[in-house]
Amino acid sequence: MPNKIVCIVGMPGSGKSTVADEMVNKGFAYLRFGQITLDKIKEEGLEVNEANEKRIREDFRKQYGMAAFAVLNIPKIDGLIENSNVVVDGLYSWSEYKILKEKYGDSMFVLSVYAPPGLRYERLGGRSVTNDDKQRFRNFTEKEAKARDYAEIENLEKGGPIAMADFTIINTGTIDELKNDLNKFLSEVLK
Repeated sequence: MPNKIVCIVGMPGSGKSTVADEMVNKGFAYLRFGQITLDKIKEEGLEVNEANEKRIREDFRKQYGMAAFAVLNIPKIDGLIENSNVVVDGLYSWSEYKILKEKYGDSMFVLSVYAPPGLRYERLGGRSVTNDDKQRFRNFTEKEAKARDYAEIENLEKGGPIAMADFTIINTGTIDELKNDLNKFLSEVLK
C-alpha cells in the first residue's frame, strides 16, 4: 500500500498544529507548508509579525502563482513520502489543492479542523510562545487574528480546500475528543 499524504486545512487557531503533532506521534512525517514564509522572513532579517508574514506570503504568490506553497513544497513532500505517511500542516489555497491532488491523487486526503471565530481568537490570544523556535504557536490579538482570517479568505483562496475536505473535525471540545475524532479519520485513511 503506498504511503498517504494528509493535508490539514483550517483557519488560524482551529487546532491544525495540535492534530499534526498527534499524527507525528503516530509515525507520520511532518511538513509545515507555511514554514517557508518564516524562513524567508528570517533570511531577510525581518521581525516576525503579521504584516511581514502577509507580505512574504503574497510575494511568493506573485512570483509562483496561487499554487506557490505547493510548488515550493512538492520536493519536500516527495522526499518524505518515500519512507512514510506524511502530514502537511496548513494547505492554504484552492490552486495548491488542485496541484497536489493532481500529483498525488488517491494517496492524498484533506482533513479540515474547524472551530468558530470567537473560540479561535481566544486560543490565539492565550498562546504561550516561550519555547516555539519555529513560530508555530504565536499570539495574535483579536484584531490581528481577524485581519489574518480576512486576508486568508479573500486573498488566498482558503475556503476551497476546506470545502473539499474528505473529513472535518469540529474542535470545540477537549483534546481527548479531538484525538478521538482524529483516530476515526485515520482508521478510514489507513485501512
